[in-house]
Amino acid sequence: MQAKAIPLEQDEEDLYPSSDGKPMAESDVHLEEMVYLITALKSRYQEVPDVYVAGNLLLYYVRGDRKAAVAPDVFLVKGVPKRKRKSFLLWKEGRGPCFVIEVTSESTRSEDLGKKQKRYEQLGVEEYFLHDPLGEYLAPPLQGYRLQDDGRYRRLAPEPDGTLVSRTTGLRLRREGEHLRLVDLATGSPLPSFEDLREECHRQRDELLRQIRELRLRDEKLRRQDEELRRRDEKLRRQDEELRRQGEKIRESETARQTAEERARAAEEELARLRRELESSRDG
Repeated sequence: MQAKAIPLEQDEEDLYPSSDGKPMAESDVHLEEMVYLITALKSRYQEVPDVYVAGNLLLYYVRGDRKAAVAPDVFLVKGVPKRKRKSFLLWKEGRGPCFVIEVTSESTRSEDLGKKQKRYEQLGVEEYFLHDPLGEYLAPPLQGYRLQDDGRYRRLAPEPDGTLVSRTTGLRLRREGEHLRLVDLATGSPLPSFEDLREECHRQRDELLRQIRELRLRDEKLRRQDEELRRRDEKLRRQDEELRRQGEKIRESETARQTAEERARAAEEELARLRRELESSRDG
C-alpha cells in the first residue's frame, strides 16, 4: 500500500511522538547539569544562525519508524537553522549531531555505554562525551569518544589536567566537583553557567531599572521645567496683553489730546476772528 502523501514537511513532526515517557533527568544534580550544558551552548552559539543546540529531544533516524529514535541529553548540530522543533527528524534535517553529551548515572549505564553509544557511532556523531556527576560508575567520571576514519569510536585520552578537548566545538570539558564546566579554548574563559546567566540577567534588569528610574526623574524634571516655562509664557502673555491694552489707552489718549489741541486751535482762531470783526466795527 502506497503511503499517504504529507503536504507540509512541518506537519511530519506531528506524526512522531515528542516524548518517550521517561523522566528528563535522574536527579536534581543531573537536571542542573543538563540545564547548564544546554544553556551554555545555546548562549555560545546564539549569534550563529546554522547551529542548533537541544537536549532531551527525540531524534528519529528512520522515516516511518516511530521506534527508531534516541534522545540525547545534550546535542549540537551544525548546518541546520535555528527554530523550535517538536522532534528532530534526521532525513528532514539532512544533518545529524556532531557533538553529544550524556549526563549518565548507574541506572542509565547500560544504555549510555551500550545502545546509545552504538547508535551515535552508526549515525556518525563525531564526538560523544559522558559525564557521571555523582561518580556512580565511571572512572574517571568524565570520558569521551571521537569517531575515527573507520567509522568506529576511540576513547579520548585526557589532557594532563584531566580535561577533555572537543574539536567540533573548540571547547575544553573540565570537571569541577560534581559539575562539568565548558571552557572556550581560544579565550580560556568558562562558558557562563545557568546561575551566571541568571545573575547577569538580574544585573541587566537592575541596570535597566536604574536607567528607567533616572529617565523618570529626568522626565519629571523636564515636566517641571516645561510647567515653569508654561507659567512664564502665560505670565509674558498676560504682560504682553497688558502692554497692548496700555498701548491702546496711550493711543486713545494721544488721539484725544490731538483732538483737544485741534479744537483749542479752532477756538483760538474763531476768537481771533471775532476780535478782528469787533475791532473793525469800532473803527467803522
